[in-house]
Amino acid sequence: MLKRNGRAIRQHWSIENQEHGVLDVTFNEDLCRIRSLNSPRNWTVIRRMSLNAVNQETTLKRSLRQKRKRAAMNDEYIMLLLKSFCQD
Repeated sequence: MLKRNGRAIRQHWSIENQEHGVLDVTFNEDLCRIRSLNSPRNWTVIRRMSLNAVNQETTLKRSLRQKRKRAAMNDEYIMLLLKSFCQD
């Protein structure tokens, strides 16, 4: 029973660490200085939604960071991201 609980706990933290790593590398989340009231939670939700939108868009074969930069510079691409996020 202890081994099973240990595996479950390690699996949970593995998933948590992988997601945090992606958010930190892609969005520089650790450098964010938003600290007051509900702002940190609100920005976390926005970052995760953005990450999901970028992950769902498959026409551009680039890294997540490159897709984010393209979305910042190209209105047509950001509309494509938003459309792919709104599907399903």
